[in-house]
Amino acid sequence: MNEKAMQGFFGKFIEKNPPKESEACELKITSSISIPFDAVKDHQVKALLEVESTGLYHRITDQPWIEDRPHAFTKPKPFDCFFMRNNKAFVVVWFYKARQKKKFIKIRINDFLKLKATCGRKSFTEPMVLEIASEVLNIS
Repeated sequence: MNEKAMQGFFGKFIEKNPPKESEACELKITSSISIPFDAVKDHQVKALLEVESTGLYHRITDQPWIEDRPHAFTKPKPFDCFFMRNNKAFVVVWFYKARQKKKFIKIRINDFLKLKATCGRKSFTEPMVLEIASEVLNIS
């Protein structure tokens, strides 16, 4: 499994079970027992924090295409850009276990950063984030 596969499962789930409010998510997956905190890159942390406070502007870039098949790589983009402010922002993690139900753990960005600052480790485990999770999505 990889993050691309996680994105597919997550996207299908969200389309069928939309959140009540707009939100931004950074997805992370591992088949190990822990994920390094620095897997969530500094620019991603900055963007998630901006979504929750002052705001984030993002231009959706044009995707590559093949002349004979104009939509071969992607769905048409819905619009050119967006601005999000005062919305919830999450790190969503999946501790992948073969042949077990998919459990995506949603952690608010500030809770994630607090755990990083106080736990005394360079990585986090599933039990650690389950304690601070905002929500656990059981995805079939």
